[in-house]
Order: sequence, then C-alpha cells, then structure tokens
Amino acid sequence: MTSWSGLNRQIIQCQKCPRLIKHCRRIAREKRRAYREWEYWGRPVPNFGSPPARLLIVGLAPAAHGANRTGRMFTGDRSGEWLYRALHKAGFASQCESTDLCDGMKLIDCVVTAICHCAPPDNKPDVAEVGACRGWLDETIDQVKPRVVLALGQLAWKSTVDVAVERGWWGARRPKFGHAVEVQLDNQVVLVGSYHPSQQNTFTRRLTEQMFDRVFRDIRKCLDVDVGN
Repeated sequence: MTSWSGLNRQIIQCQKCPRLIKHCRRIAREKRRAYREWEYWGRPVPNFGSPPARLLIVGLAPAAHGANRTGRMFTGDRSGEWLYRALHKAGFASQCESTDLCDGMKLIDCVVTAICHCAPPDNKPDVAEVGACRGWLDETIDQVKPRVVLALGQLAWKSTVDVAVERGWWGARRPKFGHAVEVQLDNQVVLVGSYHPSQQNTFTRRLTEQMFDRVFRDIRKCLDVDVGN
C-alpha cells in the first residue's frame, strides 16, 4: 500500500481517461468569466482530509468550475457550500466555508473523496470512467478505515455498495438508495445515503438544509455511541 500522500499524488497524475483529462484542461483554459483571474487546477482532484478518519464522504465528481478550479473536493461551488456548512455544524470541519486551497479549512475525523476524480462533461462520467477510478476508491477506503461511509447521491451509493459486495461485506441483494437510509455492512461499517447537495436538488427543495443536517446529526450520534462502546 502506498502512503496517503503517495496515493493523492497518483490520483493527481492519473491519465487513464483521455476524455476527462481533455475536458478538465479545456475548462481550465476557457474558464468562467467570474473566475478569469484564477489559475485553474485543471487535472484530477485528490482526496481531502487525512486518515485514519471515522467518516468517509463519497461524492460523484469535481465540478467544472468548483473543484476543477480550486483543486479541492467540493470547494468553490454551491454543493460545497452546503456540504462544509453541514460538516462544520456537526463538528467535522474547522469552518463553514471552503473557497480555495489556502482558506485554512481542516477536516476533523473526516475524509472527502469521489467515485470520479476528474470533472466530467455535463457532470456525467461514463461507466468506464467510474471503473477507471475504482482502484482509488478501494485504496482510499483501505487507508481511511472509516466507521461510517456517507454516499452523496445514487451513483456514489452504487459504487460504494459494489465495493462492499466485492469485499464480502454485503450479500447479493443490494440495498436500495434513499435519503437518510442506513445499512450496517458485515464489516461493521455503517453505509449512509443522502441526496447530493447539487443545485438540482437544493433549488427544487428535494434536499433542504434541515434534511441534510439531520444526516450529519445521525452520523455524529452513531460515532458517539461507537466511542462509548
């Protein structure tokens, strides 16, 4: 197993998906008008946080003008505003805003990753691209050794369940995704589902701040009970 810093270096240097690499670089060149003065990251985005951590958050992929711009998962976009606000409330983040790599944000007993480390066109990686990133997710889980895995959205849920099934942590009948659904895996890890804090979900109020906060309160309670035992 490589070191944590070595794993993140390998992720950053990954060239497995030419379509995604080309897209990330194109976005970094063209930029959005509001970020013309930014030097975009424009390559695969590494994990954020340090192991071991009892909470592992699995997202979908970097946003084109969010993490693909800033170089940090869920940083610089609306989804990140929701995530880090909730993490801060629950005591998993040092502050409620994550704007850039130099903003002082620290995660507490938490790591954030994604099933795809490159920003995909239309925010939709294809099956082969998710599969190419699968090794990074496997090794991230091995190094983080989480007690709770939070899957943000149905695709992150599916990929995490795939890992659980292949490792013998779950049987053949796969658990159905849902908001605030909790599943106890056979290795004693708790898998939790949540709607992704995308604008599509938050603007339509499919996901509200109260719903999102509840997920993190429940995770905190779960981990507090774990410490008590």
